Amino acid sequence: IRISPLFETINDLTHIEDVLVALLDNPNYRQLLAVSGNVQEIMPGYSDSAKDGGSLASAWNLYEAQKKIIRITDERKIGCRLFHGRGGTIGRGGGPTHESILSQPQGTVHGQIKFTEQGEVLYYKYSNTETAAYELTMGVTGLMKASIGLIRPVHQDKPEYLAVMDALTRLGETSFRELTDHTPGFMDYFYEATPVNEIGLMNIGSRPSHRKKDRSKSSVRAIPWVFGWAQSRHTLPAWYGLGTALATWRGQDPQRTALLKTMYREWPFFHSLLSNTQMALFKADLRIAREYADLCQDADTRERVYGLVRDEYQRTLAQVLDVAGASRLIEDDPVLALSLARRNPYLDPLNHIQIA
Repeated sequence: IRISPLFETINDLTHIEDVLVALLDNPNYRQLLAVSGNVQEIMPGYSDSAKDGGSLASAWNLYEAQKKIIRITDERKIGCRLFHGRGGTIGRGGGPTHESILSQPQGTVHGQIKFTEQGEVLYYKYSNTETAAYELTMGVTGLMKASIGLIRPVHQDKPEYLAVMDALTRLGETSFRELTDHTPGFMDYFYEATPVNEIGLMNIGSRPSHRKKDRSKSSVRAIPWVFGWAQSRHTLPAWYGLGTALATWRGQDPQRTALLKTMYREWPFFHSLLSNTQMALFKADLRIAREYADLCQDADTRERVYGLVRDEYQRTLAQVLDVAGASRLIEDDPVLALSLARRNPYLDPLNHIQIA
């Protein structure tokens, strides 16, 4: 029996070292591991960590957790296969496969990597031979590049980059939790201004939409959480908190601004983070989200929550474009920008029908 420990929430990820050391230093478990190839598969989960603390805290804690995993398994001379529990959407760890693999910590990909592919993206990626071959080719080439550490030393992350991410993560997680955990009426807004209840009634999931029957963030599962915000064109799980983090950390300091721009150019992790954020911002439409907000029954709750989301959207948009040196979203990928823009004439009427 092969056991794959799963670390999902921010709290799980911060305890990854204690749990793995206890597991891998257990003599009975080590015997079990030895007869099954001496390779430990470990699964970092993206969806629940993003729902718990926001996409910024999720991405950074997962990045740091992978380095801890490889250090712990290397010290014990145990092979390790990282199994990434990613979803299709940005708010659940999704994004372009090639870039996602290259954005893993240097030296943590050892010739193999494992991903979950969600039902909602299987058709999109593998529905015909050309797209399937392209997707698999991009995955394999990303894997080969990311595995360069097997044949030569890799460059370690710059300490100043790590320090910046630590600071940004603290600020971003605080902002995200302030909205989702401490804003009065926030969960009422979520249930009334998004189609999450209707999503739960559809017989399309492998699990129920909720763990308990109450209006709490811990009860709703990650998939309906992200789908509800996506269908109502808020897309906030993929970007909320990043704008506040960037604006607060750099302030009016030109040196800090220059450092962020250098990180975007030189560090695949940070580049991927901001690129995925741009895609999520592009898919949002705060005018349509405003119409969904009107479904919220309490006027004070509606104005308070929507106002916070609108202000953070504008802040994140301005900050991300400035750091990326872009004048508009997804400027460096015109094919993707055109593809997303072409969806809107079809999506917008569907949104209005759904609101009605």
